[in-house]
Amino acid sequence: MLRRATNIPTEMFRTVIAIAEAGSMSKAADVLNLSQPAISAQVKRLQRYIGGELFIRTASGTNPTELGKLVLQQARRIIDANDQVLRLGGSERPSVCRLGVSQFFAEPLFDMIGKAGLSDIFVIGEHSSEIRRGLVERFIDVACLFMHEADGHEIEDLIVDEFKFETSWVKARDFVTRPGAPIPIITLPEDNWIIEPLERMKVAYQVVLRSSDSAVRASALRAGLGVTAMPSVFVPPGLVISRDSYLPVLAARRAVVCIREGWTATNVQHLAGQLSELLEDLGTVISESESLTDNR
Repeated sequence: MLRRATNIPTEMFRTVIAIAEAGSMSKAADVLNLSQPAISAQVKRLQRYIGGELFIRTASGTNPTELGKLVLQQARRIIDANDQVLRLGGSERPSVCRLGVSQFFAEPLFDMIGKAGLSDIFVIGEHSSEIRRGLVERFIDVACLFMHEADGHEIEDLIVDEFKFETSWVKARDFVTRPGAPIPIITLPEDNWIIEPLERMKVAYQVVLRSSDSAVRASALRAGLGVTAMPSVFVPPGLVISRDSYLPVLAARRAVVCIREGWTATNVQHLAGQLSELLEDLGTVISESESLTDNR
């Protein structure tokens, strides 16, 4: 009879966390500096201990099963506890801080902090909904993201600073709508803040593209596929702010800095302060975006 395991090596937990965060075993292997067969073997061994499948392969990548999600929750707690115990001994090697940033903030963050400032920091650049999930599931320590009034209540207690960003409709300079046709809209996940103002004004629209990738949306805009909305300060080159009367006024976006619950490490607090400075600096240049306005 097979003896039931009484101890699970922590490296197995680190492996499943890496797979969940990276989205595939091959990417997790790169992160952990292991071979893909070694990663696969660890997963299979852990599955034998637990008695079920932890991951499933889909078109979007390798995703945790329902059992896998439960294991991940416990794995993150175990790894957190393990790392905290190591820090009690005054380990000379500083722990890696996991920073989550909304895609729009990534480039100005890199410009501001630079390579040296990001040492011992693992950066996760994703759509704000993914950053918020990372805070809830405790695989992100400090974050800078956009929030909507209707979303994100689960992280309200984690907010340490917030700012407002003017939001505008954006299009290619030569974009024109066809008379009588619905307005083509380029949008993103959790797009209620874009769609609801259109519906309140009873504006006819058609979603022609939805993507969580800001570069994909920018490419679609430059190609003239439609219009979208974004914080005015982040309008990409080659695009303009639209003041067309058929488009509704948009509410300002809420940008927040968050720290994971119970995380008081000095490096995390310092990084959160830098994120606040970044948001404040970006907010001071909002008025400069007026020069990109299309007043036709």
